[in-house]
Amino acid sequence: MPEETSSMGLFQKYLVNKNIFKNREVLRHSYRPNILPHRQPEINTIASILAASLKGETPSNILIYGKTGTGKTACVRYVAAELEKASQETVIPCHVIHLNCEVIDTQYRVLAQIAKNLEDHDERASDGTRGSIPFTGWPTDQVYMELKNLLESVGGVMVIVLDEIDKLVKKSGDETLYNLTRINSDLKDSKVSIIGISNDLRFTDFLDPRVLSSLSEEELVFPPYNAPQLCDILQQRSADAFMDAVIDAPVIPLCAALAAQEHGDARRALDLLRVSGELAEREDTDRVLEKHVKMAQEKIETDSMIECVSTLPTQSKVVLYSMLLLEHIGKKIFTSGEVLQVYREVAGTLDVDVLTNRRITDLVSELSMLGVINTRVVSKGRYGRTKEMWFDMITGRIWEVLSKDQRLSRDTLIQLDTNRLKALLR
Repeated sequence: MPEETSSMGLFQKYLVNKNIFKNREVLRHSYRPNILPHRQPEINTIASILAASLKGETPSNILIYGKTGTGKTACVRYVAAELEKASQETVIPCHVIHLNCEVIDTQYRVLAQIAKNLEDHDERASDGTRGSIPFTGWPTDQVYMELKNLLESVGGVMVIVLDEIDKLVKKSGDETLYNLTRINSDLKDSKVSIIGISNDLRFTDFLDPRVLSSLSEEELVFPPYNAPQLCDILQQRSADAFMDAVIDAPVIPLCAALAAQEHGDARRALDLLRVSGELAEREDTDRVLEKHVKMAQEKIETDSMIECVSTLPTQSKVVLYSMLLLEHIGKKIFTSGEVLQVYREVAGTLDVDVLTNRRITDLVSELSMLGVINTRVVSKGRYGRTKEMWFDMITGRIWEVLSKDQRLSRDTLIQLDTNRLKALLR
């Protein structure tokens, strides 16, 4: 074994190159910049609504829509920080609680987490005279009553931000929102305002009209960024993220153009720029070049696709598995009818519930929206229209991910007689 010249050993060569990054954390999604380019109108709108809390009044509830990477969360966090700072100069305490509903996705968890945050501001909780709400075990009504008591004890205005609110509604229904939007009628010394943030413009279809009316007193849509706007964002971040003069001229415009094609996603643009820099660093070069962006795009697309497939619900995996079987028997382009036929065969073999045609069609549309498959609607003349589908990538990695689910291993493929599948489709 070669003699180690440093206690860093194996990692030494990866730490030597300091020619690329100054601070790569600036390019992470979690980084909160002091300036948010091209979002001042949205920031002003949110601030104008929440300003009522500084007068001790109840701000309107806000529902904020926009695709991933359009700055929704960053803008809300920025305004929230400014609101809490401004409230320190008034007699009205204002607090903001930010919950990620992808993780906190049940009514009990939401109420308990809000209470936990309130306890940090409650003197009686901090001196031990009030008990904490456990994260499980209490009846929901008891949690709700304790939350109201905490709100009254803390006083002032509480702004509750429910990020990815659609995840909460789809998992647990709208009872949580029903209770939170009506909690003010049970309070005397405090007020509550709700801000819901969603990537899904259709999630309101799941809401009772009364809940929707209360929740969306104000609505705000964040438009996607265009390529020039993404360029500005990347230029601002790159100044703090990279060493001077390491980025080749075409790199930032290319990252912006590629992300603009992906619905104007600033997160995608930042990921492209960061991964491009990391690839250049691994090559031990002192410049980030256009070729690194193209390599980064391929890497990100592959990684995100694999993550997407691995987290699909079981029925979506079965539908996708059916499509892979169609490709396996030589169908490079297949129709929705063929997918339905093979799906029923696969579902029977795996002993899973067979969904309705309508639900399977919805799952196919979701797979298309996620970019796992490509689809197009074609006319069959007097026979009507049908949807054609195909894979736009090598499917080996998808097989690999699906096979980690024991029910969808390649052994199952052996059980499904290829000739029988072909006969089904004649």
